[in-house]
Amino acid sequence: MTFSRFALPLGALLLAGAAHAQDIRIGVLNDRSGIYADLAGQGSVVAAQMAVEDFGAEEKGINVSIVSADHQNRPDVASTIARQWYDEQGVDVIVDVPTSSAALAVSDITREKNRIFLDSGAGTTELTGEQCSPNTIHWTYDTYALANGTGGAMVEQGGTSWFFITADYAFGHSLEEETIAVVEAAGGEVLGTVRHPFPGTDFSSFLLQAQSSGADVIGLANAGGDTINTVKQAAEFGITQAGQDLAGLLIFITDIHALGLETAQGLVLTEAFYWDLNDDTRAWSQRFAERHGGAMPTMVHAGVYSSVLHYLKAVEATGTKEAEAVMAEMKATPTEDPLFGKGEVRADGRKIHDMYLFRVKSPDQSEGPWDYYETIATIPAERAFRPMEEGGCPLVE
Repeated sequence: MTFSRFALPLGALLLAGAAHAQDIRIGVLNDRSGIYADLAGQGSVVAAQMAVEDFGAEEKGINVSIVSADHQNRPDVASTIARQWYDEQGVDVIVDVPTSSAALAVSDITREKNRIFLDSGAGTTELTGEQCSPNTIHWTYDTYALANGTGGAMVEQGGTSWFFITADYAFGHSLEEETIAVVEAAGGEVLGTVRHPFPGTDFSSFLLQAQSSGADVIGLANAGGDTINTVKQAAEFGITQAGQDLAGLLIFITDIHALGLETAQGLVLTEAFYWDLNDDTRAWSQRFAERHGGAMPTMVHAGVYSSVLHYLKAVEATGTKEAEAVMAEMKATPTEDPLFGKGEVRADGRKIHDMYLFRVKSPDQSEGPWDYYETIATIPAERAFRPMEEGGCPLVE
């Protein structure tokens, strides 16, 4: 188990007229060494730091420190770290946590300890479904939004028959199920599915099954390094050249960067954020890149920034870090920041905002480093996420 600590004593002085400063400890828990390290990892720590600074915590008498740790994509490790943080290190809020099985475990512990969990990295809709918690907000994306965006678009473009290559854990299962529902509702059919170990390395046998199915679309219900390796091996088999389309159901800009436009061009994908959307996203992303080795932020990094910013606003508004009061304020107050614009946090813990359908550019379309996406459509917030009444969350009356 690897721990790294970032002491950010952003404000030891009291505000004039204030009796006491608030002391807040934020725990960034994610993959720092495995297949999700690029899309989350140290970049999420940078994003949290930027949120604290942009909020002006020091000037407002809020002393913030940040700790971080590697959960190795394992729910048992994530659970152990969360308990230690809450019981021994005084952590008030845990953020990020990619890998759905780990996120569900952290959500349970957070509820038990009555702290706050702001998830940016995981995809499972169970976080706002039957396993929803009054202590958890699911911030950036989920499998419903991804399936609704990419799945629906591919069927509309003529990809009516599908075969799925799915990561064999909670996220992959959820993404596959959500996309199948969208495909079938749109009149498409599923010819087969195959599930691979998580994480995986050799996808050749799964790709051969998909190829032999004759499906119009091969849906990749995996993420990070698994998706990168699947797409690379698909290119070696000449799958797209033979006429089948690859649908990356969860693709991050770091995946496209690793693949290169020659391999990734034409992929259709859904994201909650892109660095080049507007002047605000460009300005923030350039600042982020300067602190993160020149790499542009993923939507997970953007979600960490946005969630921490909204959390700190709620702490300031309530004058406390007590979980029930802060969560009530976060749900009662509309969200607004330069990365996601305006949104809200629903009663089931789902944070909603617009989602975007992108197509990966060809090399000759790109005008420079990280210029990878063209926008196909904006999916309005009210359509992007699962209707609250359909989720089965017991918090919803």
